Amino acid sequence: MNTEQQIEFDRIKEIWTELAVTGAAKEEITETSIFFDELELNKSLRDTTNSRKMIENLGNPPLQDVTEIREILMEAGKGACLTPYQLERVEKVLVVVERLKDYLIRGKMYENPLAYYDENLDELKDLREEICRQIRYEAVDDHATNVLYDVRIKIARAEEAVKQKAEQVIRSNKDCMADTFYTLRNGRVCVPVKKEYRFRIPGSVIDKSATGNTVFVEPAALAKHYEELQLLRVEEENEVYRILYTLTALVSDSIPVMEENMSMMEKLDFIFSKGKLSIDLDCVEPKINLERRITLKEARHPLMDRKINVPLNFKLGNGLESNNAPNDEKEVIRGIVITGPNTGGKTVSIKTVMLNSYMAQCGLHVPCREADICMNSNYLSDIGDGQNLSENLSTFSAHIKNVLEILQKVNRESFVIMDELGSGTDPAEGMGIATAILEELWKSGANFLVTTHYPEIKDYAARHENIINARMTFDRETLMPTYRMVIGEAGESCAFYIADRLGMPESMLRVAVEAAYGKAALKSYNFRNGQGLNKTENRKIKKDIRKPDTPKLTREFRIGDSVMVYPDKKIGIICEPENDKGVLRVQIAGRKIWINHKRVKLHVKAEELYPEDYDFSIIFDSVENRKIRHDMERKYTEEIIKTDE
Repeated sequence: MNTEQQIEFDRIKEIWTELAVTGAAKEEITETSIFFDELELNKSLRDTTNSRKMIENLGNPPLQDVTEIREILMEAGKGACLTPYQLERVEKVLVVVERLKDYLIRGKMYENPLAYYDENLDELKDLREEICRQIRYEAVDDHATNVLYDVRIKIARAEEAVKQKAEQVIRSNKDCMADTFYTLRNGRVCVPVKKEYRFRIPGSVIDKSATGNTVFVEPAALAKHYEELQLLRVEEENEVYRILYTLTALVSDSIPVMEENMSMMEKLDFIFSKGKLSIDLDCVEPKINLERRITLKEARHPLMDRKINVPLNFKLGNGLESNNAPNDEKEVIRGIVITGPNTGGKTVSIKTVMLNSYMAQCGLHVPCREADICMNSNYLSDIGDGQNLSENLSTFSAHIKNVLEILQKVNRESFVIMDELGSGTDPAEGMGIATAILEELWKSGANFLVTTHYPEIKDYAARHENIINARMTFDRETLMPTYRMVIGEAGESCAFYIADRLGMPESMLRVAVEAAYGKAALKSYNFRNGQGLNKTENRKIKKDIRKPDTPKLTREFRIGDSVMVYPDKKIGIICEPENDKGVLRVQIAGRKIWINHKRVKLHVKAEELYPEDYDFSIIFDSVENRKIRHDMERKYTEEIIKTDE
């Protein structure tokens, strides 16, 4: 039994999860369940209300997922040197913290209690400004320190000197060059020299072209400048690492404050996600009571299209009293038996009531105009056929298994819904089981809603002082359900009216009514369709009167098979396999004869006597015929192949 899935709260969670930003808030939404403490529940509902008001006044809050930042802080805490990219991520989170703090401060204008969470946020301005000053575009900025700036100026000059020297070598040795431009090979500035002039240019060969006609030489005149450049780059690298380690140390010192900032951001993300859900589903804050009372005004199922969803007005518990109690005492209604036509909205109604109650006890607003909902110790449901082939459960078996589990858990603070009570088996026995289940639910003192088609269950509810009937209304003229619940009246399935309007003959309907309720009930029905069934002409089955074909012979022999011919017991070779009449041709002692396959027995198969693709004309044709056939394959000839037939 998965109540959240049966009442579709799992789908509400999916919508809700999409409204959260941080991974921790999404995980908390997935694990959300009902509150059992009234104080905690009321606080959660107030948070939802306050977050909705703040969003309506100021728009959505600035939030960011902090999963990556936690990993970065973990590395900084271990003493690793953070990269410029990681430091920029830290700086961006601090910017979000500053914006969120400003957002909450503006909320104080509306006296919103959530606004005072700003006191738990520290934007760490000094750290953010230091990172922003020294790191830019995922690299250490030139102006991070004076030392770094000076070194990079010297590197730029040295690189320029190397390039000018290379251009000078090219201009001085144009006839030796394969091109007029220098190039970079393996990080070294080289000039392209023709292979035959390699030794005219003093220096080191760094690379050569794919054809081998050009070699790339680093001129000896560049070596001095290159060594100077390498020393400057080492100095630059040391200064960059010094800056990064300094910033990493600052981040490491700020880890406790950063952790508190991120925890607060995740907490606020969860709270604001509830406000966003309330706005998206057009919900209101419910009142919470401990008096076993449920009152819903214009309640909706949040997953249904509002254009077609008919609002539900509902009361149960202390808000609804029974007139069936003895001595004119008013008894509080704990259970409602809902009846009505198929597709009339019975299942949607009970799911709507439980879903609204469940959402309220999870600290969420509910899709109603007004709601007063009691807290429940557990929510128990039996909806759907529950068939399970792997567990060998039929519809009825699944229902009973689920019902027994419900009855084991139910108590006076439970809320139970059951759809199609007692269905899936013999109607008489199902009615008896449904009555027994209702009796147990009544004894438990729980609030419960059940749907049924059994008239005996309606009578049971009408007689009982703590249970009442309700019906889903149905328009007999249009054959359409109106999806409205009327509490205090028993409904009917309307099956006979639906069948009448859809064309079932009156004679059949009268038989149906008499079988269901007896002859006396016929007086209360006035059927419109008095015509009989209009039989349609169906195609007739055409029988095949042809004689069955003679079964084809199984061909047992192939050309080249060695066979024993009876009764003479002579050995022969198959020339032609058997035809449809079972006659085959055998060559015996230089002559060919036709003989019935029944007088022949296989001696040795052809594949055991001859190689694959063997030319059997060598055995069965004369030399003259084989020569003529060979000529026919190559050219036109007037010669004729002679046969011995």
